[in-house]
Amino acid sequence: MLFTLVMVGCDHATKLAASSALPRRGAISILPGLLDLHYAENRDTAFSLSRFLHFPGKGAVLVAFSLLGLGAVLVAWWRHRRAATSEQVAYALIVAGAFGNAFDRALRGYVVDFIEIHRWPIFNVADVAIVVGVGLLGLNMLRRARAERALTGAR
Repeated sequence: MLFTLVMVGCDHATKLAASSALPRRGAISILPGLLDLHYAENRDTAFSLSRFLHFPGKGAVLVAFSLLGLGAVLVAWWRHRRAATSEQVAYALIVAGAFGNAFDRALRGYVVDFIEIHRWPIFNVADVAIVVGVGLLGLNMLRRARAERALTGAR
């Protein structure tokens, strides 16, 4: 739980720094032609999947779905609370990222994004936590399936 709180704090500290410095200064090139820090306000979903949907209360609906998703991950984490450490870390990362972005959306009405890898949608630390967490969770599921097949003698 402490790890999750630290990750949420890291996410919000970087978003605060980006919100404070980047709008006035403009984009900062870290690796020219590859990686920039660029302030953006994401009022949509990941990859702007709902960009064609326009209706009153869209922001509230996105917050509600974010909270439902976060709740589902918390239930899954609770059900696997005795799982391996790597699986616990995976859930902690997913929860931290989901909470960080849901909190942003509920508080501001948008998610602060600032990491721009050219030819890829702009993102933030919470997004990285979610992607790494899902990747770790996937690896754990593959390991578990492989171990179960080995126990049953199936291939």
